[in-house]
Amino acid sequence: MDSLHHVPPQPPELSALSRPELEALVVELFGVVATLKQTIIELREEIARLKGLKGRPTIKPSGMDKGTAPPKPAKDIRRPGRGKVTPRVNVEEKVIKTEIPVGSRFKGYEPFLVQDLVISVRATCYQRERWVTPDGRSILAPLPDGIEGHFGPELRRFVLMQYHQGQSTMPRLLDLLRSMGVAISKRQLVRLLNEKHEGFIAEAQDVLRAGLETSSWVSVDDTGARHAGKNGFCTQIGNEWFTWFRTRSSKSRLNFLDLLRAGHTDYVLNDAAYDYMRDQGLPATTIARLKAEPEMRFSDQTAWQAHLDRLGFNALKVTPDPVKVATEGALWGSVQAHEFLCDAVVLSDDAGQFNIGRHALCWVHAERLVHKLDTFTDQHRAAQTRVRSLIWDFYADLKAYQLQPSKRRAAALRKRFDRIFLRPTGFVTLDRLLARLHDNKAELLMVLERPEIPLNTNVSENDVRCHVMVESLF
Repeated sequence: MDSLHHVPPQPPELSALSRPELEALVVELFGVVATLKQTIIELREEIARLKGLKGRPTIKPSGMDKGTAPPKPAKDIRRPGRGKVTPRVNVEEKVIKTEIPVGSRFKGYEPFLVQDLVISVRATCYQRERWVTPDGRSILAPLPDGIEGHFGPELRRFVLMQYHQGQSTMPRLLDLLRSMGVAISKRQLVRLLNEKHEGFIAEAQDVLRAGLETSSWVSVDDTGARHAGKNGFCTQIGNEWFTWFRTRSSKSRLNFLDLLRAGHTDYVLNDAAYDYMRDQGLPATTIARLKAEPEMRFSDQTAWQAHLDRLGFNALKVTPDPVKVATEGALWGSVQAHEFLCDAVVLSDDAGQFNIGRHALCWVHAERLVHKLDTFTDQHRAAQTRVRSLIWDFYADLKAYQLQPSKRRAAALRKRFDRIFLRPTGFVTLDRLLARLHDNKAELLMVLERPEIPLNTNVSENDVRCHVMVESLF
């Protein structure tokens, strides 16, 4: 009899339905067809991407953020002057003489500043002294500081700048270097781009740690990327003061929590870890088994998995998966133990893997769901337009609240949020969407508690866009 629960119910006889019921059924079927069309479009785009074909053009966003910005002050119609040119390098002075008639008087100099760029290739053959000591040892004179391999530090700096900052592809960069007179092969250029970057990696890790320790909020996002010939995902973490990227094969919550450890490999069981497990629905008896053990910190994944094996977690076949939830909790405990994201807000576009700690949602992505909703009747379009107008006005008032926050205005905005997202519109699909957005009230209104956080993830969008542009060149 249990298997009968999975059998879909028999559809009702259409002849037995009334006209309002038939209209509701047709509208629901329109929604199903629109969803299937969108799925087909996404599948076609993925096929085109895999074949290397050109995809469909991108649709412009709704423009809510710019539309609610205060008007810019009128500009002066007079065209301002260029101003004084101040080079960022030392200025070399050179006197130019001219032929003059006899009896002329000298009246000083008239300056004329010229900026130029000199790119030249220099090859140096170091004749290193070689000596043999009386006891038979060989002594070779060391190379000057900064010389590693057969390419100097300035060439290495130029290659990295052109490739990453200038977004030049490797074949174009190879042609450029050869046209300048550098004798370099493709394999050597690849080595310059990929090898001996431990210093850069350590610096990036220090930047991430400093950002997670000091920031009151971080914005996060991810995008598709390729690494080592395989599809992966590049995760961005940052704010107005720093940005950090890392490409992995997964974009799960386990991966995001591992990135938040900023290079640390330990797993920690503390109050933050146990609170996370409770929020994820792990039974209290299972959490008690972890608490009963004296060991609370584990050096790496091997030690942590061995601990779970001793407790019999891997043998449990229940939902939620105790191994997954406990591992995520221990990772979050490690993040908190290293004093990363202490009371900081994580701002995201509602991707599930980023819902960690104090979480806030992007208003632009929330409004975009209403903007992209398929409508089929004039009533639907009117309801969509009305709701979008209310959201735009509310978004503008949230911006004003950030400038002058107060408890009274925060309470009024919370009540107004309920009126917008709980009002029936007569458009069933829109009502369901508004109800789902209302369930995220605490995350959408995090700005009322923390006015310093942005209302959107534009910071991450702008940072990730550069990475996407680089990927599209290859």
